[in-house]
Amino acid sequence: MTLSVVLIEPRIPPNMGNVARLCAASGTALHVVGDMGFSLDDHELKRAGLDYWDHVDLWIHPYWRAFREAVSRDRCLYFTSHGNRSHVEAPFAENSVLVFGNETEGMPQRIREKHPDRLFRIPMRDGIRNLNLATAVGIVLYEGIRQIGLDLNNAPNEP
Repeated sequence: MTLSVVLIEPRIPPNMGNVARLCAASGTALHVVGDMGFSLDDHELKRAGLDYWDHVDLWIHPYWRAFREAVSRDRCLYFTSHGNRSHVEAPFAENSVLVFGNETEGMPQRIREKHPDRLFRIPMRDGIRNLNLATAVGIVLYEGIRQIGLDLNNAPNEP
């Protein structure tokens, strides 16, 4: 699997745990950027991730610039309720990096301003501000897997 998921400063341990399970199930690397607001030893984080943590290709970047030095900008697709195009219009490729903001502040404004042509959103009814972070990651990740045509049934189990 060559897709990657990025969480910028996640704030809710069970959300990150659920995203970690998604990444383990799909063979997707998980990058966490900046302050998590909790410890990797958090009970709720571990509980949500169950016993899948050994299957997660987890990368921790202390700040945005460290992440940007590790990952090419042209691989990144940004998912936010501020996007104008649907997530199904995102140009998914086998090396795409799917970037998500956190639960309280969303995608940082500086990123939205710098990459307006790479912002996508999950369509939803008016009056609903946003989806749960783990739900949003699941929707986008599996749409990317579908569009690329990746076969998870025959994927290796190693991170």
